[in-house]
Amino acid sequence: MPGSFAVRAENLVKVYEGTVRALDGVTLSVEEGELRAIVGPNGAGKTTLMRILTTQIKPTSGDAWVLGRHVVREAGKVRSAIGYVPQEFSVWNDLTGYENLLVYAKLYGIPRDRRKRVIEEMLEFMELKEAANRLVRTYSGGMIRRLELAIALMVKPRVLFLDEPTIGLDPRARALVWSRVLEYRKEYGATVVFNTHYMDEAERYSEVVTMMNRGRIVAEGEPGDLAKAVGEGDLVSLSLEGDTAKALDALSRVPELVVVSAKNPVLVRVENAQRQLPYLMEALMGNGVRVKEVGIRRPTLEDVFVKLTGMTVEEAEALGFRGAAAMRRAIRRGG
Repeated sequence: MPGSFAVRAENLVKVYEGTVRALDGVTLSVEEGELRAIVGPNGAGKTTLMRILTTQIKPTSGDAWVLGRHVVREAGKVRSAIGYVPQEFSVWNDLTGYENLLVYAKLYGIPRDRRKRVIEEMLEFMELKEAANRLVRTYSGGMIRRLELAIALMVKPRVLFLDEPTIGLDPRARALVWSRVLEYRKEYGATVVFNTHYMDEAERYSEVVTMMNRGRIVAEGEPGDLAKAVGEGDLVSLSLEGDTAKALDALSRVPELVVVSAKNPVLVRVENAQRQLPYLMEALMGNGVRVKEVGIRRPTLEDVFVKLTGMTVEEAEALGFRGAAAMRRAIRRGG
């Protein structure tokens, strides 16, 4: 049963082309008003999950609800209560920003006597008023993303779904998009669910993180709590020359040290890097290991992913490339 959650999914499975298992038993609960990040590499199943939750495709099996409405049996009611910004740009380049908003205002059924006011409010809110009468083809990527966000917010949705909302944007444009999302959420108490493979974005903006890989949820919780899965202390990254075997042998004799990743650069966790780094370096050099570069930082969600899956996000993307390509083909066909 959906319960009182804004978003609820139970054992969702989605199989494309009869063989590609994009979702493999996903169960998810998002509370009303929550800011939830769904993270993972390309091909992890994030977009497939979001397309099911926004009623664009049907699951092979399992159920999902948004605001208590079943996404298959009550798709129309779900669509009337949500806003959605897809990963791919979804506006018309040969229309102005104002004209794009007007088209969608008509599609959304906003009454004629309210359209102009709603559009102007959105242009003002998204800081696009001065560019309203320019063709969208002259907009920057950040401006296009804000226009799409303006379209999604015109109907004041109770749940906002964002699929890679800042992909390809520079840091300033990313920050501006997020400032608008957070302000809308604060004013209207909306639930926000967003997909991203930017782990730093999930850490900065989300309250709860759902981490996915190969169609499954591999971890879930508050960003700070997830980072603790790597362990307390500091992470030291060691970029080495040559084979890592001698380095790992030397590191095995350093007290209070845990190897997080044995690949070059080797990643280890220590209680206090400032205190333990001299001993660590002495052990390596004493074993004939040359260190090219050393980095020290706190654990991140990227490190959690490595610990849980044994690979980096980039390696997981490379592994899942063929499956992701098949998914994209099926999605385009409406599968």
